Amino acid sequence: MTELVFRTDAYAREVEGRLLGLNARGGLVLDRTNFYATGGGQPGDRGTIEVEGFGPIEIATTVYDDDKSIVHVPASPVSNLPEGAAVRALIDWPARYRHMRIHTCLHLLCSLVPYPVTGGQIAADGGRLDFDIPEAGIADKDQLTEQLMALIAADHPVSEQWISDEELEANPQMVRTMAVKPPMGTGRVRLVAIGDIDLQPCGGTHVRSTAEIGAVTVAKIEKKGRQNRRVRLGWA
Repeated sequence: MTELVFRTDAYAREVEGRLLGLNARGGLVLDRTNFYATGGGQPGDRGTIEVEGFGPIEIATTVYDDDKSIVHVPASPVSNLPEGAAVRALIDWPARYRHMRIHTCLHLLCSLVPYPVTGGQIAADGGRLDFDIPEAGIADKDQLTEQLMALIAADHPVSEQWISDEELEANPQMVRTMAVKPPMGTGRVRLVAIGDIDLQPCGGTHVRSTAEIGAVTVAKIEKKGRQNRRVRLGWA
């Protein structure tokens, strides 16, 4: 099993570890990693892995394998890597930090739009959430921007909590997403809390306080169906 350093320290720009080997498709598997694997609408990290006795390898993205192990996908094929070699994993920090900021901002958006989430996506240039919501049930984009900026400026702390699978099953209202359910089966589920304004299951990476998000804007509110509304966020 790979130690998920990004889960305990989202700010770890580099970590040292060992190469466990390559998967069937040539992806690198490490004993510990700070690279976030694609999931929950958040892209997998890219960056560089320095392998002792081999050199630096550019990583194009990070994904989960069929067995749920984390795989670092090289930009170009590699082979004959020394299994067990010492490695240094360095993420593309500017890209990851933008993902962290917009991901936390999307949680704030959830607190302002109290409707089920039907989809979402995070990118370096912004993000979006889709809501199952009637047209009359959402503010206009300028009002939403003002509300978001007020929550950001309030500098709410962002923290994590853990509950059991049974506790989550007893409180289904915590799950905001309709299509994607939080991972269960290990006995506990991670919750991300923003002050006392939002609490929901999430396995992604986040900033430590809302003030780190910076200036954002609601760029567009689109109608994507009879009740589906897409809210797009961008950097101001």
